Amino acid sequence: MISLEKLVRKNIWSLAPYSSARDEYSGKEAHVFLDANENPYNEPYNRYPDPLQRELKSALRKVKGVPEENIFLGNGSDEAIDLAYRVFCNPGRDNVVALDPSYGMYQVCADINDVECRSVMLDDNFDFQADKLLEACDANTKIIWMCSPNNPTGNSLNRDEMMKVIESFEGIVIVDEAYIDFSQQKSLRQELPSHPNLIILQTMSKAWGSAAIRLGMAFASKEIIAIYNKVKYPYNVNQLTQQQALEMLKDPYEVDKWVKILLSERSRLMQSFLELPTCEQVYKTDANFFLAKMTDAVAIYNYLVDKGIIVRNRHKVQLCQNCLRITIGTRSENNELLSALRQY
Repeated sequence: MISLEKLVRKNIWSLAPYSSARDEYSGKEAHVFLDANENPYNEPYNRYPDPLQRELKSALRKVKGVPEENIFLGNGSDEAIDLAYRVFCNPGRDNVVALDPSYGMYQVCADINDVECRSVMLDDNFDFQADKLLEACDANTKIIWMCSPNNPTGNSLNRDEMMKVIESFEGIVIVDEAYIDFSQQKSLRQELPSHPNLIILQTMSKAWGSAAIRLGMAFASKEIIAIYNKVKYPYNVNQLTQQQALEMLKDPYEVDKWVKILLSERSRLMQSFLELPTCEQVYKTDANFFLAKMTDAVAIYNYLVDKGIIVRNRHKVQLCQNCLRITIGTRSENNELLSALRQY
């Protein structure tokens, strides 16, 4: 890995972060707060939240097995994605490399930050070769993006090839594991101590059933997390989000139950799709969704919309012509979808 100082933009490396009122007395006990120009009424919502989410990170440490100093929390994973560009990529000069098709925000954030995003196509099995990904890099490539399980294809990427990228690339490698809780493949979190160029993204939105609270997680070296923390907005995770996340983390076994139910429903729904005359192929998946190739994805999508059933039309995405992406719902929701398709 190139030294972190050389990877980080010079202005970010030398940045003096905003010092919030809640930062300045860290580690001390206090009960009278006259420092942050807050309204003394309407507790507890009148107070700014902990800018570093210490209590929440402590709870996450117990569930994820990652020290607090290696955890960044953001307003969804999208904040951690955008921060990667702002921290590492000089606009108009640097570039990133990403697999295609994959999560669209890698490209969108690149465009917003005026950074070239180079695409490397997945193969016909929706997998990749590390050498091809590395060949797309040059001296100005700062980040390689990999999403596993991948969105929209649903499959886990080849772990050996992923490790080859992580060990060979001298810049930052970011692995988006938003759907890892549904996968047989283990998280790469345990690789963090031996790979300081690695950032792992996870979320409360999927298996944890908490998309509405917008809580994303990034796991990385304490040095990278420290840089993220000085670039982020001071109070980026609000108090309501922190409170609800803490409540969810009290019972991780309930989430395990949800995952088992969804995996069972996934198998049933995929098998049922194979029996539909309008379905030509169902692709393997390690996520809470699957990709299905249909006879006419656009017409079927519009038909389902008229029935009040919304799936994702991926027809215009590379390698996904005539494909619909189906999220696994409750048994009754899945039955309603199947019933509609059987009447098509």
